[in-house]
Amino acid sequence: MEEKRTTQSVQKTLAAFFRTNRRMPSYAEMIALLGVRSKSVVHFWIEKLIAAGLLTKDEKGHLSLTKRPFAVPVLGSIRAGFPSPEEEALCDILSMDEYLITRPEASFLLQVSGDSMSGAGIMEGDLVIVEKGREPKGGDIVIAEVDGEWTMKYFRKQGKEVVLEAANPKYPLIRPRQELKLGGIVTAVIRKYHY
Repeated sequence: MEEKRTTQSVQKTLAAFFRTNRRMPSYAEMIALLGVRSKSVVHFWIEKLIAAGLLTKDEKGHLSLTKRPFAVPVLGSIRAGFPSPEEEALCDILSMDEYLITRPEASFLLQVSGDSMSGAGIMEGDLVIVEKGREPKGGDIVIAEVDGEWTMKYFRKQGKEVVLEAANPKYPLIRPRQELKLGGIVTAVIRKYHY
């Protein structure tokens, strides 16, 4: 007996595929995912999802989810100081990609190696989200090419001179001798805890 599908269940199936594969499924893959026998049924569900505002189709026919597949519920706040009673209550739904990335077209990820920014809470193995095209201010953490080498440091100005400062005292200030090229500003750090 065929499982009863709803618009939400089809959207969740497509979102799960997107989370795993970082792309939308092809029509042939949708036939298998939805357990149907023809493309016409897939077209039916695509049109229903578009009408419900859960899916969009661009001028080239590419599909994308309008509801972000990385949304998680926000259940409240938690004290990091002394323990206090908290009740779990759904406060909101937070889309992690929308929360962490304000300009997706100008953003990219880098994996951190080294410990020069450990004092800023950025550890080896972390991922940093970097945004291109913004003018750095003093104190911003930047990705910069200094004399042909790329690094991540605090951006500082000393008079008219730009210096790059580590967040670990064992590393000296970097004063560019020839060239300083900014690759972007670090806007977020992502750390995954493995158990």
